[in-house]
Amino acid sequence: MSEPRRSPAAIYLDNAATTPVRSEVLTAMWPFLTSDFGNPSSHHRVGEAAAAALLGARQSVAHVLGCRPGDVIFTSGGTEADNLAIKGIALGSPRGRHLITSSIEHEAVLQSCDYLHRLHGFEITLLATDAAGLVDPDELRATLRPDTTLVSVQYANNEVGSVQDLSALAALTRAARVPLHSDAVQAAGWLPVNVVDLGVDALSLSGHKMGAPTGTGVLFVRGRLPIEPLLHGGGQERGKRSGTENVAGAVAVATALRLAEGERLQAATSVARLRDTFTERVLRDTPGARLTGHRTRRLPGSASFVFPGTSGEAVLLELEARGVVCSSGSACAAGSSEPSHVLTSMGFSADDAQTAVRFTLSARTSEQELETAAASVHESVARIRRIAR
Repeated sequence: MSEPRRSPAAIYLDNAATTPVRSEVLTAMWPFLTSDFGNPSSHHRVGEAAAAALLGARQSVAHVLGCRPGDVIFTSGGTEADNLAIKGIALGSPRGRHLITSSIEHEAVLQSCDYLHRLHGFEITLLATDAAGLVDPDELRATLRPDTTLVSVQYANNEVGSVQDLSALAALTRAARVPLHSDAVQAAGWLPVNVVDLGVDALSLSGHKMGAPTGTGVLFVRGRLPIEPLLHGGGQERGKRSGTENVAGAVAVATALRLAEGERLQAATSVARLRDTFTERVLRDTPGARLTGHRTRRLPGSASFVFPGTSGEAVLLELEARGVVCSSGSACAAGSSEPSHVLTSMGFSADDAQTAVRFTLSARTSEQELETAAASVHESVARIRRIAR
């Protein structure tokens, strides 16, 4: 049996893991890595120039999110934003010791909740989802209590792409006077992120999912919410995150968010069309393939499958040998031998969950690339099944 030929140019379908830095973002941030390198806390013209750039970045993010600039906290990424939101709001609130989240959250959320349970005695309620990965608002209503401190539900899932009805969930938490946080790391650039329209009290974003460098992120926290900082020191970010600000990073994530929001409607429409064509071809041509997540209420660029009778890792290797780069799920869980907690929570068996492969598109993905990728999926799955006999 001959080995597949290696392609010199990869078809990159792992944009949920990370994206290349946009040229516009590099241009915007470069001065603050070179000539305009001042510390924004310094009281001289070099520092004041940096402080002005930081303020401009904060105002730009606030404009997209529909919030006050003072409600924007720059972080080192989505993981820190999630940790600060959950630990900070929970520990800063006198309300109680009960948290609610969903069973399919990113590990940054789940492990933050686990930390609060183990070290601070919080009780954690995990909301189940249906087979499509959606939370039932009625279940949230039933679990809200007078001592509930915070609800955290992901806007769009990082593995299967299912999109929650945040507005419906927010109506319930608002009526109960419980703050709602949402991990929107995968949503920015694809879905509306106006925090007033969504009804959220805190929102996490990550720069490297939308064309900014790794190590950049944003946390929106509504000003009225008390929040206990995780980092102590100089009192930067209005006392909510100490440490000399990453001015270049703030400018980068603000620029990337502004560009992504400006292109969102057109990109979402065109990419969703390509995704649907790719999905249909994979399901048609690859026997036994099953789409995971909601069929329509999903991120425009997300298509994830299980291929029973294979190993997800083996399929990935076969695909990469054919020039197609994708993933088996969350990049943050790479190397784990455990089945995806997202898929098992949605009702997939552990065996089927181990066969998962995730494809995530970008606005740069072409129709020809997806035709090649779909054919490669068929060939790769067939080869793994032959070997496994």
